[in-house]
Amino acid sequence: MHSQRLQHLIEALRDQRLDGLALMPDANLAYLSGLSFHPGKRLTLALVPADGAPPCCVIPALEHGRAGAAARIPMRFFPWHDAEGPAAALAAAVAAAFGPDARGRTLAIEYAAMRVMELRALEAALPDLRTRDATPILADLRMVKDAAELAAIEQAVRIVESALERTIAQIRAGMTERQVSRLCSETILAAGADSESFENIVASGPNAANPHHSNSDRPLQPGDLVILDCGARYQGYISDITRTVAIGAPGDVARRIYDLVLRANAAGRAAARPGASGAAIDAAARAVIEQGGYGAHFIHRTGHGFGLETHEPPNIVAGNDEPLRPGTTFTVEPGIYLPGVTGARIEDDVVITADGARSLTTFARELRIVEA
Repeated sequence: MHSQRLQHLIEALRDQRLDGLALMPDANLAYLSGLSFHPGKRLTLALVPADGAPPCCVIPALEHGRAGAAARIPMRFFPWHDAEGPAAALAAAVAAAFGPDARGRTLAIEYAAMRVMELRALEAALPDLRTRDATPILADLRMVKDAAELAAIEQAVRIVESALERTIAQIRAGMTERQVSRLCSETILAAGADSESFENIVASGPNAANPHHSNSDRPLQPGDLVILDCGARYQGYISDITRTVAIGAPGDVARRIYDLVLRANAAGRAAARPGASGAAIDAAARAVIEQGGYGAHFIHRTGHGFGLETHEPPNIVAGNDEPLRPGTTFTVEPGIYLPGVTGARIEDDVVITADGARSLTTFARELRIVEA
Protein backbone atom coordinates (compact mmCIF):
# COMPACT_ATOMS: atom_id res chain seq x y z
CA MET A 1 0.00 0.00 0.00
CA HIS A 2 2.66 2.54 1.04
CA SER A 3 4.90 1.48 -1.84
CA GLN A 4 2.08 2.19 -4.30
CA ARG A 5 1.59 5.61 -2.75
CA LEU A 6 5.29 6.37 -3.13
CA GLN A 7 5.26 5.25 -6.76
CA HIS A 8 2.27 7.48 -7.53
CA LEU A 9 4.08 10.39 -5.89
CA ILE A 10 7.23 9.80 -7.95
CA GLU A 11 5.17 9.73 -11.14
CA ALA A 12 3.55 13.03 -10.16
CA LEU A 13 6.94 14.62 -9.43
CA ARG A 14 8.21 13.57 -12.84
CA ASP A 15 5.08 14.88 -14.54
CA GLN A 16 5.70 18.26 -12.89
CA ARG A 17 9.42 18.19 -13.87
CA LEU A 18 10.51 18.35 -10.24
CA ASP A 19 13.75 16.94 -8.89
CA GLY A 20 12.12 15.77 -5.70
CA LEU A 21 10.09 16.57 -2.62
CA ALA A 22 11.02 17.59 0.92
CA LEU A 23 8.62 16.44 3.62
CA MET A 24 8.17 17.61 7.18
CA PRO A 25 7.51 15.06 9.95
CA ASP A 26 3.78 15.43 9.57
CA ALA A 27 0.70 13.88 7.94
CA ASN A 28 2.10 13.63 4.41
CA LEU A 29 5.17 11.73 5.61
CA ALA A 30 2.93 9.41 7.64
CA TYR A 31 0.77 8.80 4.57
CA LEU A 32 3.73 7.88 2.38
CA SER A 33 5.96 6.01 4.82
CA GLY A 34 4.02 5.11 7.96
CA LEU A 35 6.37 7.28 10.05
CA SER A 36 4.69 9.46 12.63
CA PHE A 37 6.43 12.25 14.55
CA HIS A 38 5.52 15.33 16.50
CA PRO A 39 7.40 18.21 14.84
CA GLY A 40 9.85 19.52 17.41
CA LYS A 41 12.88 21.77 17.58
CA ARG A 42 15.23 19.09 16.20
CA LEU A 43 15.45 19.16 12.42
CA THR A 44 13.73 16.19 10.75
CA LEU A 45 13.26 16.08 6.97
CA ALA A 46 12.55 13.41 4.38
CA LEU A 47 13.88 13.94 0.84
CA VAL A 48 12.09 12.02 -1.91
CA PRO A 49 14.09 11.98 -5.18
CA ALA A 50 12.09 11.90 -8.40
CA ASP A 51 14.40 9.28 -9.92
CA GLY A 52 12.81 6.57 -7.79
CA ALA A 53 15.70 5.98 -5.41
CA PRO A 54 14.71 5.33 -1.77
CA PRO A 55 13.84 8.48 0.20
CA CYS A 56 16.50 9.90 2.51
CA CYS A 57 15.47 10.90 6.02
CA VAL A 58 17.49 13.29 8.18
CA ILE A 59 16.55 12.39 11.72
CA PRO A 60 17.64 13.04 15.32
CA ALA A 61 19.67 10.05 16.50
CA LEU A 62 17.29 9.44 19.40
CA GLU A 63 14.49 8.71 16.88
CA HIS A 64 16.54 6.50 14.57
CA GLY A 65 15.74 3.10 16.05
CA ARG A 66 12.02 3.71 16.28
CA ALA A 67 11.81 5.17 12.78
CA GLY A 68 13.79 2.34 11.22
CA ALA A 69 11.40 -0.22 12.71
CA ALA A 70 8.25 1.72 11.78
CA ALA A 71 8.98 2.68 8.16
CA ARG A 72 6.70 0.90 5.67
CA ILE A 73 8.90 1.71 2.66
CA PRO A 74 12.66 1.39 2.05
CA MET A 75 14.35 4.51 3.44
CA ARG A 76 17.92 5.68 3.98
CA PHE A 77 18.39 7.31 7.39
CA PHE A 78 20.90 10.04 8.23
CA PRO A 79 20.89 10.44 12.02
CA TRP A 80 22.49 13.34 13.84
CA HIS A 81 23.35 14.02 17.50
CA ASP A 82 22.65 17.19 19.44
CA ALA A 83 26.35 17.87 19.97
CA GLU A 84 27.08 18.00 16.23
CA GLY A 85 23.88 19.48 14.84
CA PRO A 86 22.05 18.46 11.64
CA ALA A 87 24.07 20.24 8.92
CA ALA A 88 26.41 17.35 8.07
CA ALA A 89 23.59 14.79 8.10
CA LEU A 90 21.49 16.99 5.82
CA ALA A 91 24.42 17.50 3.42
CA ALA A 92 24.94 13.73 3.24
CA ALA A 93 21.24 13.13 2.65
CA VAL A 94 21.13 15.74 -0.11
CA ALA A 95 24.14 14.14 -1.84
CA ALA A 96 22.55 10.69 -1.56
CA ALA A 97 19.19 11.89 -2.86
CA PHE A 98 20.27 14.28 -5.61
CA GLY A 99 23.93 13.61 -6.33
CA PRO A 100 27.13 15.36 -5.23
CA ASP A 101 26.31 18.52 -7.21
CA ALA A 102 22.81 19.49 -6.13
CA ARG A 103 23.04 23.11 -7.25
CA GLY A 104 19.93 24.61 -8.87
CA ARG A 105 17.51 21.81 -8.00
CA THR A 106 13.76 22.37 -7.95
CA LEU A 107 11.99 20.76 -5.01
CA ALA A 108 8.37 20.64 -3.97
CA ILE A 109 7.94 21.70 -0.35
CA GLU A 110 4.94 21.87 1.98
CA TYR A 111 4.06 25.55 2.00
CA ALA A 112 1.54 25.11 4.83
CA ALA A 113 3.78 22.94 7.04
CA MET A 114 7.45 23.79 6.48
CA ARG A 115 8.96 26.23 8.91
CA VAL A 116 11.69 28.81 8.32
CA MET A 117 14.15 26.54 10.17
CA GLU A 118 13.77 23.72 7.64
CA LEU A 119 13.65 26.02 4.62
CA ARG A 120 16.85 27.82 5.60
CA ALA A 121 18.59 24.48 6.20
CA LEU A 122 17.56 23.26 2.74
CA GLU A 123 18.71 26.50 1.12
CA ALA A 124 22.13 26.12 2.78
CA ALA A 125 22.46 22.49 1.65
CA LEU A 126 21.11 23.06 -1.88
CA PRO A 127 22.67 26.19 -3.47
CA ASP A 128 20.33 28.10 -5.79
CA LEU A 129 17.38 26.00 -4.61
CA ARG A 130 14.07 26.62 -6.36
CA THR A 131 10.86 25.60 -4.61
CA ARG A 132 7.27 24.93 -5.60
CA ASP A 133 4.23 24.20 -3.47
CA ALA A 134 3.71 20.47 -2.97
CA THR A 135 0.12 20.93 -1.75
CA PRO A 136 -1.68 20.19 -5.06
CA ILE A 137 0.35 17.02 -5.67
CA LEU A 138 -0.09 15.66 -2.16
CA ALA A 139 -3.76 16.65 -1.96
CA ASP A 140 -4.48 14.80 -5.18
CA LEU A 141 -2.83 11.66 -3.78
CA ARG A 142 -4.54 11.78 -0.38
CA MET A 143 -8.01 13.00 -1.30
CA VAL A 144 -9.38 9.64 -2.46
CA LYS A 145 -9.30 7.17 0.43
CA ASP A 146 -8.61 3.47 -0.11
CA ALA A 147 -10.48 0.63 1.62
CA ALA A 148 -8.14 0.50 4.61
CA GLU A 149 -8.39 4.25 5.16
CA LEU A 150 -12.19 4.16 4.96
CA ALA A 151 -12.31 1.27 7.42
CA ALA A 152 -10.28 3.29 9.95
CA ILE A 153 -12.47 6.36 9.41
CA GLU A 154 -15.65 4.34 9.87
CA GLN A 155 -14.35 2.94 13.15
CA ALA A 156 -13.48 6.49 14.26
CA VAL A 157 -17.08 7.44 13.42
CA ARG A 158 -18.50 4.54 15.43
CA ILE A 159 -16.36 5.53 18.40
CA VAL A 160 -17.35 9.19 18.42
CA GLU A 161 -21.04 8.50 17.88
CA SER A 162 -21.08 6.08 20.80
CA ALA A 163 -19.28 8.65 22.96
CA LEU A 164 -21.54 11.49 21.86
CA GLU A 165 -24.64 9.51 22.80
CA ARG A 166 -23.25 8.83 26.28
CA THR A 167 -22.25 12.46 26.66
CA ILE A 168 -25.63 13.89 25.68
CA ALA A 169 -27.40 11.42 27.98
CA GLN A 170 -25.54 12.95 30.94
CA ILE A 171 -25.95 16.66 30.09
CA ARG A 172 -28.04 18.66 32.54
CA ALA A 173 -28.75 22.33 33.15
CA GLY A 174 -26.19 23.81 35.54
CA MET A 175 -23.23 21.87 34.13
CA THR A 176 -20.57 24.16 32.71
CA GLU A 177 -19.23 23.98 29.17
CA ARG A 178 -15.89 22.77 30.54
CA GLN A 179 -17.58 20.01 32.54
CA VAL A 180 -19.39 18.80 29.44
CA SER A 181 -16.15 19.06 27.45
CA ARG A 182 -14.26 16.88 29.96
CA LEU A 183 -17.10 14.36 29.92
CA CYS A 184 -16.98 14.27 26.13
CA SER A 185 -13.20 13.73 26.12
CA GLU A 186 -13.43 10.93 28.66
CA THR A 187 -16.19 9.09 26.81
CA ILE A 188 -14.35 9.33 23.46
CA LEU A 189 -11.23 7.73 24.97
CA ALA A 190 -13.28 5.14 26.87
CA ALA A 191 -15.04 4.19 23.63
CA GLY A 192 -11.74 3.12 22.06
CA ALA A 193 -10.22 6.21 20.45
CA ASP A 194 -6.45 6.60 20.28
CA SER A 195 -7.10 10.26 21.02
CA GLU A 196 -9.55 13.03 20.21
CA SER A 197 -9.36 14.41 16.67
CA PHE A 198 -9.14 17.92 18.06
CA GLU A 199 -10.05 19.84 21.21
CA ASN A 200 -13.82 19.49 21.38
CA ILE A 201 -16.15 22.49 21.35
CA VAL A 202 -19.07 22.96 23.73
CA ALA A 203 -20.80 26.26 22.99
CA SER A 204 -23.97 27.15 24.89
CA GLY A 205 -26.53 29.93 24.65
CA PRO A 206 -24.98 33.12 23.22
CA ASN A 207 -21.60 31.36 23.00
CA ALA A 208 -23.10 29.16 20.27
CA ALA A 209 -22.93 32.20 17.99
CA ASN A 210 -19.14 31.67 17.74
CA PRO A 211 -18.30 28.75 15.40
CA HIS A 212 -14.88 28.24 17.04
CA HIS A 213 -15.85 29.00 20.62
CA SER A 214 -13.33 28.29 23.39
CA ASN A 215 -14.99 26.28 26.16
CA SER A 216 -15.80 28.35 29.23
CA ASP A 217 -17.20 28.07 32.75
CA ARG A 218 -20.64 29.26 31.62
CA PRO A 219 -23.37 27.01 33.10
CA LEU A 220 -25.89 25.53 30.68
CA GLN A 221 -29.27 27.20 31.18
CA PRO A 222 -32.87 26.31 30.30
CA GLY A 223 -33.66 27.47 26.77
CA ASP A 224 -30.05 27.19 25.57
CA LEU A 225 -29.02 25.64 22.32
CA VAL A 226 -25.72 23.82 22.90
CA ILE A 227 -23.35 22.99 20.03
CA LEU A 228 -21.19 19.90 20.59
CA ASP A 229 -18.37 19.49 18.03
CA CYS A 230 -16.05 16.53 18.60
CA GLY A 231 -14.14 13.71 16.93
CA ALA A 232 -12.15 10.54 17.52
CA ARG A 233 -8.81 9.43 16.10
CA TYR A 234 -8.35 5.75 15.30
CA GLN A 235 -5.24 4.24 13.66
CA GLY A 236 -4.27 7.72 12.49
CA TYR A 237 -7.63 8.63 10.91
CA ILE A 238 -10.27 10.94 12.31
CA SER A 239 -13.99 11.51 12.55
CA ASP A 240 -15.62 14.92 12.99
CA ILE A 241 -19.23 15.38 14.05
CA THR A 242 -21.36 18.23 15.37
CA ARG A 243 -24.80 18.05 16.90
CA THR A 244 -26.82 20.78 18.58
CA VAL A 245 -29.08 20.00 21.54
CA ALA A 246 -31.57 22.11 23.48
CA ILE A 247 -31.70 22.44 27.27
CA GLY A 248 -35.44 22.29 27.80
CA ALA A 249 -37.91 23.61 25.25
CA PRO A 250 -36.22 25.93 22.71
CA GLY A 251 -37.66 29.35 21.87
CA ASP A 252 -39.17 30.21 18.51
CA VAL A 253 -35.97 31.72 17.06
CA ALA A 254 -33.87 28.76 18.19
CA ARG A 255 -36.35 26.31 16.70
CA ARG A 256 -36.51 28.27 13.43
CA ILE A 257 -32.76 28.40 12.88
CA TYR A 258 -32.32 24.77 13.88
CA ASP A 259 -34.91 23.63 11.35
CA LEU A 260 -33.20 25.66 8.62
CA VAL A 261 -29.80 24.17 9.46
CA LEU A 262 -31.31 20.69 9.45
CA ARG A 263 -32.75 21.25 5.98
CA ALA A 264 -29.48 22.79 4.75
CA ASN A 265 -27.53 19.78 6.01
CA ALA A 266 -29.88 17.45 4.14
CA ALA A 267 -29.60 19.55 0.96
CA GLY A 268 -25.80 19.52 1.10
CA ARG A 269 -25.67 15.76 1.55
CA ALA A 270 -28.20 15.25 -1.24
CA ALA A 271 -26.05 17.33 -3.64
CA ALA A 272 -23.01 15.10 -3.07
CA ARG A 273 -22.28 12.68 -5.92
CA PRO A 274 -19.39 11.77 -8.23
CA GLY A 275 -18.49 14.77 -10.37
CA ALA A 276 -20.19 17.28 -8.09
CA SER A 277 -17.96 20.09 -6.92
CA GLY A 278 -17.40 21.56 -3.48
CA ALA A 279 -18.94 24.77 -4.82
CA ALA A 280 -22.13 22.96 -5.88
CA ILE A 281 -22.55 21.26 -2.50
CA ASP A 282 -21.91 24.56 -0.71
CA ALA A 283 -24.47 26.31 -2.92
CA ALA A 284 -27.13 23.67 -2.22
CA ALA A 285 -26.76 23.97 1.55
CA ARG A 286 -26.40 27.76 1.50
CA ALA A 287 -29.51 28.28 -0.64
CA VAL A 288 -31.73 26.81 2.09
CA ILE A 289 -30.42 29.22 4.71
CA GLU A 290 -30.51 32.20 2.36
CA GLN A 291 -34.11 31.48 1.38
CA GLY A 292 -34.96 31.26 5.07
CA GLY A 293 -33.66 34.80 5.60
CA TYR A 294 -30.46 33.96 7.50
CA GLY A 295 -27.88 33.91 4.71
CA ALA A 296 -25.78 36.62 6.35
CA HIS A 297 -25.48 34.43 9.45
CA PHE A 298 -23.99 31.39 7.69
CA ILE A 299 -20.45 32.67 7.97
CA HIS A 300 -18.20 29.74 7.06
CA ARG A 301 -17.76 27.17 4.29
CA THR A 302 -20.16 24.24 4.18
CA GLY A 303 -17.41 21.70 4.81
CA HIS A 304 -13.85 20.44 4.46
CA GLY A 305 -12.02 17.25 3.63
CA PHE A 306 -10.68 15.05 6.42
CA GLY A 307 -8.65 11.89 6.87
CA LEU A 308 -5.24 11.87 8.54
CA GLU A 309 -5.92 15.53 9.37
CA THR A 310 -9.05 17.24 10.62
CA HIS A 311 -8.87 19.77 7.79
CA GLU A 312 -7.53 18.76 4.39
CA PRO A 313 -8.69 19.16 0.77
CA PRO A 314 -11.26 19.38 -0.68
CA ASN A 315 -12.92 22.52 0.64
CA ILE A 316 -16.70 22.52 0.27
CA VAL A 317 -16.94 26.17 -0.61
CA ALA A 318 -17.75 28.59 -3.44
CA GLY A 319 -14.89 28.72 -5.92
CA ASN A 320 -13.86 25.08 -5.60
CA ASP A 321 -15.07 23.68 -8.92
CA GLU A 322 -12.96 20.51 -8.94
CA PRO A 323 -15.16 17.42 -9.54
CA LEU A 324 -15.19 15.07 -6.55
CA ARG A 325 -14.13 11.46 -7.12
CA PRO A 326 -15.40 8.29 -5.43
CA GLY A 327 -13.57 7.73 -2.16
CA THR A 328 -13.34 11.44 -1.32
CA THR A 329 -14.29 12.18 2.30
CA PHE A 330 -15.51 15.53 3.58
CA THR A 331 -17.87 17.17 6.05
CA VAL A 332 -21.22 18.85 5.45
CA GLU A 333 -21.72 21.29 8.34
CA PRO A 334 -23.98 24.29 7.70
CA GLY A 335 -24.66 26.61 10.61
CA ILE A 336 -26.47 29.78 11.61
CA TYR A 337 -24.91 32.14 14.17
CA LEU A 338 -26.79 35.05 15.76
CA PRO A 339 -24.32 37.24 17.69
CA GLY A 340 -25.27 37.64 21.34
CA VAL A 341 -28.25 35.30 20.94
CA THR A 342 -27.54 31.71 19.91
CA GLY A 343 -26.37 29.43 17.11
CA ALA A 344 -26.81 25.98 15.60
CA ARG A 345 -24.67 23.62 13.49
CA ILE A 346 -25.18 20.07 12.23
CA GLU A 347 -22.11 18.31 10.84
CA ASP A 348 -21.84 14.96 9.09
CA ASP A 349 -18.95 13.01 7.56
CA VAL A 350 -19.65 12.04 3.93
CA VAL A 351 -17.89 9.84 1.36
CA ILE A 352 -18.47 9.96 -2.40
CA THR A 353 -19.41 6.52 -3.73
CA ALA A 354 -19.48 5.11 -7.25
CA ASP A 355 -23.08 6.15 -7.77
CA GLY A 356 -23.79 8.83 -5.15
CA ALA A 357 -22.65 9.56 -1.62
CA ARG A 358 -22.98 7.98 1.80
CA SER A 359 -23.11 9.66 5.18
CA LEU A 360 -20.61 7.89 7.41
CA THR A 361 -22.19 9.58 10.43
CA THR A 362 -25.74 8.42 11.16
CA PHE A 363 -26.33 10.00 14.58
CA ALA A 364 -29.90 11.35 14.79
CA ARG A 365 -30.18 14.86 13.39
CA GLU A 366 -33.56 15.88 14.78
CA LEU A 367 -33.28 18.35 17.65
CA ARG A 368 -32.60 16.53 20.89
CA ILE A 369 -34.17 18.18 23.93
CA VAL A 370 -32.32 17.57 27.19
CA GLU A 371 -34.28 17.78 30.42
CA ALA A 372 -33.72 21.20 31.98
